[in-house]
Amino acid sequence: MDVFVCAGCEAPLSAPVFRVALPVHAHHSSWHELLPPLMEQGTYAVDPLPSGPPYRRRQEIEEDEAAARGVYAPEYSVSFGAAGRIALAPGDSRGTVLIPERCDGYCVGLDGRDGPNLACERCASAVGTRVDDCGMWQAVWLEPGAVRRVASVGGPAPVDPVPGVRPRPPVEPGGGWDGRWVAAVAVALAHLVVAAEGDPVTFPAGGLLAETFARGADAVLPTGPVRKSVGLAGPGVPVSGHDIALVPRDPVTGEPWRPSADVPVAPLSAEVWAYLAEPSETSPLPASGTLPPGVLRDDYPLPPHPAYTFEMDRRIFLHTLARHPAVRRPRIRAVYGRVLAGRNQLWL
Repeated sequence: MDVFVCAGCEAPLSAPVFRVALPVHAHHSSWHELLPPLMEQGTYAVDPLPSGPPYRRRQEIEEDEAAARGVYAPEYSVSFGAAGRIALAPGDSRGTVLIPERCDGYCVGLDGRDGPNLACERCASAVGTRVDDCGMWQAVWLEPGAVRRVASVGGPAPVDPVPGVRPRPPVEPGGGWDGRWVAAVAVALAHLVVAAEGDPVTFPAGGLLAETFARGADAVLPTGPVRKSVGLAGPGVPVSGHDIALVPRDPVTGEPWRPSADVPVAPLSAEVWAYLAEPSETSPLPASGTLPPGVLRDDYPLPPHPAYTFEMDRRIFLHTLARHPAVRRPRIRAVYGRVLAGRNQLWL
């Protein structure tokens, strides 16, 4: 466990927290929707890439300069903020006060557009940014140059955290697709394009994996009679002869699970992977004769089902692919260029 303190006066700025991987949806918003905290209570994550203001137009900087900041393809703007910003749940922050002149936002909260809006309560140094505007994941982002991490007493890290991940259902109670699923699928699809080397892919028919991935994959990848097969692989789930494996990201390190077979992998958020690997619901279709174990009865409340077709988020896909070094390869850049040009009917 760690505690963050002010670099200037050593005042505590956080509760004891445990480091986990940065959620894949950390920098992706949802219009006019109040979103929950980005981080689970008691955890923190570090963004390895530059993020936050100031921004510079991509056309104003050289390609090598953009690449040094982790952007390898054309984007509208590039962050010149600090790398290594620390994300906390707002409830885990301590000893800070708002800086009133930096509290602008788009709608009903703070969006951090003016830079750090939190100051150390003891010495008044700017130490972080509170974000809680509508459409943004609520978080406190500590600035790496303004805080210092100190070790605290706590338990050891889990030995194998993936099997213990709580599967996240894909549908919200209101009937919409969960925004964390939308982001996770778009991020994984960008990695899948790289793993497939820009070739068309296919998924096992009839399941949730195909329902959430196939339409987006068909939109961004070229068509062709020969397709590479994609399937799940991970703890307790063998590769089973697929050409490409969708594997869970370790929720602590962020690294993809590596199968023993020599196959390309595309990492997927562990909580989404866990649901796809062992979905908690069974088929609601009626069965004749004696009900087999696990089949839902029609007098039980049925699980929520989405009111519309799953759509991949084009912005998240492009954002992820632009930050993968493989996008500089001609075939991958061609995929990026087609999607950027808006030739595919994808969610905007």
